[in-house]
Amino acid sequence: MKFTVSTSVLLEELQTISGAISNNTVLPILEDFLFVVEGKVLRIVASDLETFMSSIVEDIEIAEGGTVAIPSKILLDTLKALPNQPLHFEIDDDTYQIKILSNSGNYALVGEGGEDFPEIPQPEEIDELNIDAEVLLNAVNKTLFAVSTDELRPAMTGVNVELGEEGVTFVATDAHKLVKYRNLDITTANYSNFIIPRKAMSLLKNMLAKSKGEVQIAYNATNAFFSLNGIEMVCRLIDARFPDYNAVIPVNNPNIITINREDLAKALRRIAIYSSKSTYQVKLHVSPGKLGLEAEDRDFSNEAKESLACQYEGEKMDIAFNARFLAEVLGVLDTEEVDIELSTPSRAGVIVPSDTSENEELLMLVMPIMMNN
Repeated sequence: MKFTVSTSVLLEELQTISGAISNNTVLPILEDFLFVVEGKVLRIVASDLETFMSSIVEDIEIAEGGTVAIPSKILLDTLKALPNQPLHFEIDDDTYQIKILSNSGNYALVGEGGEDFPEIPQPEEIDELNIDAEVLLNAVNKTLFAVSTDELRPAMTGVNVELGEEGVTFVATDAHKLVKYRNLDITTANYSNFIIPRKAMSLLKNMLAKSKGEVQIAYNATNAFFSLNGIEMVCRLIDARFPDYNAVIPVNNPNIITINREDLAKALRRIAIYSSKSTYQVKLHVSPGKLGLEAEDRDFSNEAKESLACQYEGEKMDIAFNARFLAEVLGVLDTEEVDIELSTPSRAGVIVPSDTSENEELLMLVMPIMMNN
């Protein structure tokens, strides 16, 4: 097996898919990149068994085709240390000894047989749709931050995707905050529902950020398949039932705060410095035209208060939230003003952008915490 490829081209493709490799692999070969040279194309694959990513490199010179698994860390470190130049790879098909020849020197390492690399799941009995990369990236950015890291609740460790005639809906929650994003332009004739794991969503985010165009998506009961400009990802779906998120979204919220998003976010960052490091509690005192913010840490006698101008419809109310959760939600939004909809101090606060496009719906929810007297 022999081929020649540009250092910069190869490094870019490897970095795109390297996130699929786990630090704690169940099989030693999963620490490797799978290289498959066929015809005039080099295909590279990375996997942790749950997620597979592959990329195609067409700008290569091929002397002999073949398959080999090359250790990922040493290969990446080598490419990062080399200037851009043609690299010539020679692989012994019997011993899997790998020689890398550059302008400045030669490097040798040992790989493994490519036939031992796990096979990528193939799409069977699938449904398909196409989504613009920017639209899908927006959905991922709006929901990924709210995914739970609690492995005891597997259904919440991914983003729930619902497809149907009324649009596509992405939902994520960690029981403290919840995000529901819907795009009304993307519809399917049949209803489908699946949960994409957090890691796969992170890899998808990186994949979408580097390319434009339409993402081809296919899915069945066990896997989801994504393809964009030569990069492909296959992920195993989470086999669990997502919580009934509509049950926790208050439907009657007569108390509505309209406030500048950036001003509130900056105030929360300042106030949080003085809050309890166990709860990060910030109290909101709401009255017509004014939002008061208050935090204290009784263990160190720290205290802070601020007030902001706002528009407010409703009765005077005191309610408390985790300042970090509230700031996270505000950080994902991108409108100048937000509406904070409240019902009672014991029910969730609903945060929505004041201005949205006709084809999108976005709802953020933050659970309150009990106020210290």
